[in-house]
Amino acid sequence: MSPATVLFGYFVILLLMGSPIAVALGVSAMITFIYVGTDLSSIVQIAFNSVNSFPIMALPAFVLAGALMDCAGISKRLVHIAETMVGKISGGLAITTTLSCVFFGAISGSGPATTAAVGMLMIPAMIKKGYNKGYAGAATASAGGIGIIIPPSIPMVIYGVTSQQSITKMFLAGVIPGLMIAMGLIIVHFLLCRGTNYSEDMEEFSLRRFLLAVKGGFWAILAPVIILGGIYSGIFTPTEAAIVAIFYTLFVGIFIYREITFAGLEKSLTTTSWLTGRVLIIMFTAFAFGRILVENRIPDLIAQQLLSITSDVHLLLILVVVFLLFLGMFMETLALILIVTPVLLPVMTILGVDPIHFGVILVACCGVGFSTPPLGENMFIASGIANVTLEEISWKALPFCAVTIGMIILMVFFPQTVLWLPTILGY
Repeated sequence: MSPATVLFGYFVILLLMGSPIAVALGVSAMITFIYVGTDLSSIVQIAFNSVNSFPIMALPAFVLAGALMDCAGISKRLVHIAETMVGKISGGLAITTTLSCVFFGAISGSGPATTAAVGMLMIPAMIKKGYNKGYAGAATASAGGIGIIIPPSIPMVIYGVTSQQSITKMFLAGVIPGLMIAMGLIIVHFLLCRGTNYSEDMEEFSLRRFLLAVKGGFWAILAPVIILGGIYSGIFTPTEAAIVAIFYTLFVGIFIYREITFAGLEKSLTTTSWLTGRVLIIMFTAFAFGRILVENRIPDLIAQQLLSITSDVHLLLILVVVFLLFLGMFMETLALILIVTPVLLPVMTILGVDPIHFGVILVACCGVGFSTPPLGENMFIASGIANVTLEEISWKALPFCAVTIGMIILMVFFPQTVLWLPTILGY
């Protein structure tokens, strides 16, 4: 029996038994190491190497920055600015939700964090205006997925570390796809909400009202400007930008908005510790899993199998997208990236696909996974806020998922939607 068979066999068995993904990855890797006679002490070295990386420090820093911005009052000011931008148009609050997720995603880098921060404000507001509860939850959960595509993005940091690609280039490559998906969702909301009275109580767009909102939320708007501007101008690295974001948020929350409390700080630190610890454990086990794949040339075998089906790069990418969307329904986003990157990236490279192009497609597929059952984290968050069943939100989310998938297909056939911005800026 080949090591690959042992590895995947035990991995699948453990998953079917209900083991956490980190346990399934780690135990299957250990059993395979024992099977091939490798000293288990090497796992300790793999564990150290998986987290001994300067870029990976951006992970806990961006998580903490996003959590702090919620309790600092920055998120609610961004939502207010988005609301004044939209005005009284069909589906106004749903469109506001999408824009708010874009704004908050440009700070937090997390889909669930974006969904929770925006959802706590917008879902009750939409329901109050007459929106169906399931629609309100689905609109927020789907838009929350933009939070991992719009830079800065925690999954892009993980992909960059795993694939040894430039995180700054990944961030730049995610800008246009993120805006494309947001625009697609906005159009769908406008079309689905035509003929309703959801927006009849909303105020018409007023330049004065918009400028007042911008003035009141000036320090909130400045957060993504400082973070992204500093990264793209080369003033600081993504990791350093995450640290800057933390201190900036603390300064604004304590001295300007004066909304950060000790309880808020404690909650933010708890959230950061829990999420970061979970991710680092998955990274350690996934690196051990990936090492066995590489040593046994599994990516080469997969490449040969795919090329035996067709040599058309676009068709192969579509097959990969379908595969990723399927996995995204059952696997946690960061674990999915850590598992499939060492398997599929070499295959994509052989086929001539740019690693940055593939990385953005991978992250975008993970964004869809946030709003598809049974594992979709955004769906669970939104269903709890809206107090509605997961089934109803899932049904209402179908048009939004379809739009996002449509944008991913556009990225497949038109790589410049992903690569144009990094290229024109010289990355």
